[in-house]
Amino acid sequence: MSPRLKIGGSVIKIDGSSTVFPITQAVAEEFQIERGGQATVGVSGTGGGFKKFCRGEIALSGASRPIKPTEVAMCKDAGIDFVELPIAYDGIAVVVNKKATWVDHLTVDELKKMWSPEAEGQVTKWSDIREGWPDKKLQLLGPGVDSGTYDYFTKAIVGTEHSSRGDFAPNEDDNVLVHGVSNDEGALGYFGYAYYAENKDKLKLVPIDDGNAENGEGAIAPSPESVAGGTYQPLSRPIFIYVSSKAMERPEVDAFVKFYLNEGKALVSEVGYIALPDSAYALVNKRFADKTMGSMLEGGSKVGATVEQMLSGN
Repeated sequence: MSPRLKIGGSVIKIDGSSTVFPITQAVAEEFQIERGGQATVGVSGTGGGFKKFCRGEIALSGASRPIKPTEVAMCKDAGIDFVELPIAYDGIAVVVNKKATWVDHLTVDELKKMWSPEAEGQVTKWSDIREGWPDKKLQLLGPGVDSGTYDYFTKAIVGTEHSSRGDFAPNEDDNVLVHGVSNDEGALGYFGYAYYAENKDKLKLVPIDDGNAENGEGAIAPSPESVAGGTYQPLSRPIFIYVSSKAMERPEVDAFVKFYLNEGKALVSEVGYIALPDSAYALVNKRFADKTMGSMLEGGSKVGATVEQMLSGN
């Protein structure tokens, strides 16, 4: 077999979601080894990444939720068009401290009771959530408001993006959230499944019951199987990269995205995420090859929708 063509060109600048970061970082490292191209990967959160992306500062932005209309407008004002590409599935893991022996599962209604704006100053102890639980202080931790995971979680659980109590401890760095939950017996947090998988010795995973028998009976924990099979609801979602149309004109960016969508598929599982079905990757590759501009999710995240449904407009 002849050696792969080495890619030159300038450094590819990437930023965005902390959830997407492990995949993009793994792809960037493998791309440099195999193709010689160089990419830097930052972690500003989904919202922070889009700000840089729409200013033309970066070629690609990772996102754990679809681009918002306000961000589309910001990009348009700056003359930035883009291709939106789903690259994997992720399940949002709800976790507690390992000493929280009373927690065996949570319902969606109980999560809403914890996180809704009305809960602020009212739901402060575990006993406020379920009768029989201890009068222990409830310490909530979660991604910051620039995070796509925050956007998706609030929509899926509370019903509206950015609708959340304000007295939780936010951080854009998921590793800080892991540390916070693992060091506080009364803590509960949420973040991408890969960060739980990497720290499962420090955390207790909480199965979620969405009350819908069609998704499986009782409470279901996130796993590669339950996320890919669609039974872990409503906290399963696709994650994305966005590619600037101007950056796509650079051969090294074009090569990097093709590498990401093909050779990068194996890396998705290695870093704890869930690869798309081959049929979905074929549709995503076609979207990139056709340079299909804009978002297919202009109304925001579609809770429970598959990538195939999104790409086909269903």
